[in-house]
Amino acid sequence: MAGLSDLPATGLVAYAPASIGNLAAGFDLLGAALAPLDGSLLGDLVQVDHAQESSFCVTGPFAGALADDTRPNLALRVRDLFVEAVRAGGEEVGPFAITLEKRLPVASGLGSSASSIVATLVALQALCGEPLNGSDLLDLAGRAEGLTSGGRHLDNVAPSLLGGLQLMVPGRDGAPATRRLPWPADLLLVVVHPAFQLSTAKSRGALPERPDWNATVDFAGNLASLVQALHSGDRALLARCLRDPIVEIHRAPLVPGFHAAQAAAKQLGALGCSLSGSGPSVFAVAEDEAQAVAIADAIRGAFTGAGLESRSWVCALDPDGARVITPGSHHPSREAHP
Repeated sequence: MAGLSDLPATGLVAYAPASIGNLAAGFDLLGAALAPLDGSLLGDLVQVDHAQESSFCVTGPFAGALADDTRPNLALRVRDLFVEAVRAGGEEVGPFAITLEKRLPVASGLGSSASSIVATLVALQALCGEPLNGSDLLDLAGRAEGLTSGGRHLDNVAPSLLGGLQLMVPGRDGAPATRRLPWPADLLLVVVHPAFQLSTAKSRGALPERPDWNATVDFAGNLASLVQALHSGDRALLARCLRDPIVEIHRAPLVPGFHAAQAAAKQLGALGCSLSGSGPSVFAVAEDEAQAVAIADAIRGAFTGAGLESRSWVCALDPDGARVITPGSHHPSREAHP
């Protein structure tokens, strides 16, 4: 199937990286943007251009996964939110011709919907001369994500938009806010995606309506300690806190081979290993590339034992998040930021 590299170099193309939601310790509060060490683009691409009338098409390796969805695509829904926000400021924009290159598997735990949303927003924002500020974009991205997850969750859209490891900050006025957390430059993120779909709705449906008090206190202390470990450089504390004390126990049974995968990663010295977002993808933290490759192979072996094929990436954090790239090149331009 043709991709954006096969389209005429017109309009503008934006890329938004995949992300790990929760990062084990921070349910709905932490998210990390991913940059594969091999230089490949792990995320969706969106091309936009001014047009006489609106048009939309989907291409890319996972376009077929969206074919049976009768709802308007998220790229179209976020387009409408963008146009509404710009018009509220007194400007008129549109119509647009939009092409989504769906490069991320859906229902994967890799922030697939967030990547489509953010790439569309960043492309429209750049094409229209940056009419919105960063807080507006984050708010729109969160609202669009809520259309699929049932509530405004920022742990995927924030890192995909802003890059790095993002902590969601509660605000009294309801406006979304985040803070970038430090991350040791030598630590790598191993991500393994089994050939298995797990919708966010089903994964959230496995959670109890309310956790008990002991679990809640454990979660709060663990997350606070993780933040302290990152700021202080306390590697032992970091390894102690790279765990999910509150939701993994409920979601793990939904992912065949997860416990074997987690055990294999930890046996090889991973600092932590848990579900990426709502799953079924799994991530682990390694201290060097050789260890990361070994951990990736071990996790894939565990999924093979559960009857699932899988694909893996060894990643650093993507420091930039979403950005405009040169049409037809698929090489990100580090000079163009939202």
